[in-house]
Amino acid sequence: MSEETSSKTRMPGKILNMKYTLRKKFKFEAAHKLPNHDGKCRQLHGHSWVGWVEVCGWELKDEGPKQGMICDYGDIKKLLKPIVEDYLDHHYLNDTLPMNSPTSEEVARWVFRQLRGKIVGLVAVEIEETCTSSCRYEEKAGKTLMEVFEEDKK
Repeated sequence: MSEETSSKTRMPGKILNMKYTLRKKFKFEAAHKLPNHDGKCRQLHGHSWVGWVEVCGWELKDEGPKQGMICDYGDIKKLLKPIVEDYLDHHYLNDTLPMNSPTSEEVARWVFRQLRGKIVGLVAVEIEETCTSSCRYEEKAGKTLMEVFEEDKK
C-alpha cells in the first residue's frame, strides 16, 4: 500500500492509526402510529424521515474499481433501495415492519439489521423522525470498532 493510501501515518518514532468514517443518506415519506403512546403520536400521522448509514474502516482499497475507498456509496445505495421501496417509502410502517410500535428507535434497529453482514464496517444507522429528533442505533457496543471491523471482514 502506498504512503498516500495507507491508513497509518508515520511520524518519527510513532505510527498513527487513522480511521475513515463515511455516511450515506436516504430519505422516505411514511406514516405510522404508536398505539401505546400516551400522547398525540398514538394517532395516525406521517413524517418526512431521513436515515443515515455509517461505515468505518481503517484501510482504503489499494486496487481495482473501488481503489481509494473503504466502501462505495453506490453499493450502500443498492442495498438500501429495496429496503426503502418495499418497506419504508410511502408505506404505513405499522403494516410493513415487524413491530407493533414503529418508533425511530425500532426503525433504526430494523434497518441496521437488514444491512448487517452485507456492509463491511457497518457501525450505525441513524433515523431522523423530524428535523429536531433522531435516534442512532449501533450494535456490539462492548467491542472496539477494530474488533467489529475484523469480524465483518470474515
